[in-house]
Amino acid sequence: MKLEISLFKFDKNSDYLPYYTKHFLKIENEKNLLDILNTLNKSEKLGFENSLDFDLVVNNIYVKASLTLEELVENFGKELTIEPISQRRVYNDLLIDDKDFIEKIEIFKDFIDEEDRKNYFNLKQYFYASNTLNYRSDYIGDSILLLAYDLIQKNPKIKSYILSLLDDVEIGASFHTSLKNRIYKFEDIIETKIQTIQSELGYFEELEKQNFRINKTLIIDFGEFEENFEVLHDFKDFNIAYYPSNNSKQTIELLNKLKANILNLDSMKLDLAKNSFNKNPIITYHVASTILLDAFDNNADFLVVDTNEDFYIFDYNRKQIQKLCGREILLPIIHKNELQKLISGDYKEAKKTLEKHQINPEII
Repeated sequence: MKLEISLFKFDKNSDYLPYYTKHFLKIENEKNLLDILNTLNKSEKLGFENSLDFDLVVNNIYVKASLTLEELVENFGKELTIEPISQRRVYNDLLIDDKDFIEKIEIFKDFIDEEDRKNYFNLKQYFYASNTLNYRSDYIGDSILLLAYDLIQKNPKIKSYILSLLDDVEIGASFHTSLKNRIYKFEDIIETKIQTIQSELGYFEELEKQNFRINKTLIIDFGEFEENFEVLHDFKDFNIAYYPSNNSKQTIELLNKLKANILNLDSMKLDLAKNSFNKNPIITYHVASTILLDAFDNNADFLVVDTNEDFYIFDYNRKQIQKLCGREILLPIIHKNELQKLISGDYKEAKKTLEKHQINPEII
């Protein structure tokens, strides 16, 4: 077996910008990712920790060096890009200065012991895996929110003090974005713990309580999705970006019927933090701008969404999103029900809603 590896390289003492070196590695005795790093290190000196618990990023997913060769190939393929867990904090190839992570624990200095500190240091992957850091580098961090949960479980009497400290943080729990699509073999209990802390602070709300008004004021009624229909327009030569929701089966089946080019963009996996939108729309706007710009810059003709909530965020908040990122984004948003109508040739019904968009796709 041969792997094609693009390896992140940077030495703060000699390099102005990071770069990647290409390696074609024939697997012999390597059993895991750490073995691969050690093999690469023999031919070219590499900065990394020789530990199975070492954190790094493979193909934009946060992993441990203990990842077996079988898991690596099965989940990431034979073309691998290996990077540090924070390119902003890197000082030698895959090694980073984690001072920002270490300093965050001082918020709880009066309530923790050595065991708590040790537990916190084991949460480093959750800190750097957060997409929020790409927008707010001073974010308190998901590791702190997880530690807060554990401290309260350990000693419920300090709950009010812990929550009070978190509530005083300017870039705090309301800026959390889900880690679910960012960490290999992510455990849902992690997200549950963080959401519990958000709920205690009044930042987490169920979607039906959020300020998404598409249905409630009938700004746009997208109608029903028709399960059985004939494909009369296959969107050949179109580039389509798709932002999926938790229930995306219908849309995926819809897109599979087309001859369009469905763009494979990592940004479509980013979390919009919709459950905290009422309390903090800023982080949602940040993420939405990344998604829209990625689709726009990759020549998407339009972005398809599954839900009214996602349509509301991307289309009706376009001015706020553009102001935040400093760019005009003339990318149409199409609800899956509209796309289904267009595919089946029901142009009259589709036109009724398309005309109400902030940007009319003018497809008809």
